[in-house]
Order: sequence, then C-alpha cells, then structure tokens
Amino acid sequence: MTEQTTTVEAAPKRRILLLDILRGTALIAMASYHFLWDLGDFGYLDPSYPATGWPKIYARCIASTFLFLAGLSMVLGHEQGFRARAYLIRLGKIVAAAALVSLASALAMPQGLIFFGILHAIAAMSVIGLLALRLPAWFNVILAALAFLAPRYFASESFNTPWLWWVGLSTETRLSFDYVPILPWLCPFLLGMALGQSSTATAALRHFAQGISGKNPVSRLLVFFGRHSLTLYLVHQPVLIALLWMFSQIVPAPQADPVASYLESCVAGCSKEQDKALCRVFCQCTLEELQAQNLFSAFQSGAISAEHDERIKAIAVQCSVPALE
Repeated sequence: MTEQTTTVEAAPKRRILLLDILRGTALIAMASYHFLWDLGDFGYLDPSYPATGWPKIYARCIASTFLFLAGLSMVLGHEQGFRARAYLIRLGKIVAAAALVSLASALAMPQGLIFFGILHAIAAMSVIGLLALRLPAWFNVILAALAFLAPRYFASESFNTPWLWWVGLSTETRLSFDYVPILPWLCPFLLGMALGQSSTATAALRHFAQGISGKNPVSRLLVFFGRHSLTLYLVHQPVLIALLWMFSQIVPAPQADPVASYLESCVAGCSKEQDKALCRVFCQCTLEELQAQNLFSAFQSGAISAEHDERIKAIAVQCSVPALE
C-alpha cells in the first residue's frame, strides 16, 4: 500500500461560520451606507452628508473590514496547499463583477465613474496576495504598515496620470463614487493575511467559531448574505434605488430652499480659493443683485451661466469690490 499524499487541490477545511456571518454583517453595513447616498440623491438628505463626518469614517471601516476578511479568507482557503482552480474561478468572478460595476457606473453616473472601486481592489490584491501567501506573518504586518504610510510620504505628481491612479500615490485624481486604490488599502488586506498565517490566531478563531450557532434566523440570514456577498453586492443598489423611487412617488422629498442652496454652493465653491468670511459677503451680494435683476431663477435652473452671460460676469465683478473691502 502506498502512502497517500496531499495534493495542492486538497479540499479545504470546513467553512468557518463566523467568517460568513462577519462578511454578511459587513454587506448589510455597506448597503446601509450606500442608502445614505441614495437618500441624498433623492433629496431626503444633504447630498454631501455621506462624504463627511461619521458617515465617512463608517465607510472606511466597512471597506477595511471587507479587505481584511478577503485577506484572511485567502490564507485560510489555501492553507492545505494552493488550490489553483478555485483561485482562478474566484478571481475571474471578481474581475467580471468589477468590470460590470465600471460599465454600469459609466452609463448611469459618468461624472463619478467607478474605475477602481472595492471589487477592483480585491481583485488586484488577490494577485498581490500570491506573493505574500508564503511570507511569515510578521513580515506581512511590516508590509501592511508600509502600505498605510506610503501615500503620506511617497505621493508624487508622477502618479497623476490616469493609468497610475489605481496605485494610490497620485496627488490628484478623478472624482469617483467608489475609489479604493492599492495604497493605503493594501494594509487591511495584508493584516487579514497575517492573522490567517498565525497558527495561534487561527486556532483561537476556529475555537471561538465553534460556539456560534447558525440555526437561529438572524445567523442563517447573515450566513446566506456572507456566502452570496458578490451577487448581493451587485444587485443591492438597483433594489434600494427602485424601492426609494417608489417611496418618493408616495412621499416626495421636501423641496430645498433655492436661496439657501445657492448660498451654500456659492460659499463652498468660493472657499476653495478665498477666505470663507469674504466668500459669504460676495455670495450674499451676488444673490441680492441676481434677485434685483430678476436673474436668480434662470441662473439657478442653468438657463444662463456665468461663463456665457455678460450680466452674470458684471455682477461678479461688482460684488468683488465690497467683498474685498
């Protein structure tokens, strides 16, 4: 009788229920954050709200969780040997899904084209992870720290070309509704790999997971979400938008005050180059002049613009003087 050997295509250990639950929880959190954007788009929230304060921190925590779990899962999925077929199938699905997201965003919202979002990042990091798969855990922790610090110390105008935006070292980039460059986001992915490479940590994880039941309704739902996270990621936004559209037909969003909206956008744009107090004076002056000349409604609707209408240009010049004084 010959001794049985383990091949690289050996079956992995039984799925860790805890990871599916965590992935499902992260998916729900992500959907809740995207819902904030949808509320802004439909007028129920200030459109800038999801990109500021705690929602911004919330979004970064969600992205970090997904990348951390992706790194951890990659190690656990190949701990008995590299499973090439499973790896390529998974990578192919992620690449296809990322391409679909880019195409859909180009058609639906070209002003915020998703050219390198969370799925693009996971695909790229899965390739990079092949190089880190057999590195010691402590070394991957060091690499994670370097990835986190790199944009702060090595950002350069040399990376401002669109073909290098994915790296994360550019000093400027195109607006995107989901931008997750390699640096610094490789950090949580490598930390997840490092945890998976620690035999002590994975043993503790499996031991803790044994006490988790997947039989109650909440756990079953989270496990389902976790095991079908890619599909649900692709369909959750169309579903949320459709539901919100139906709701808006019954309970329309309150109409924004055009005067307040004008002043807010005017001050925000002006403050990028000038003192905020000066901008408030300038914007209040232009508002009064636009109203006095019965141009405000046409200007707000876009029927006339500062670029092509001499009357708007004259108002801007006229109001610049008292603002400077």
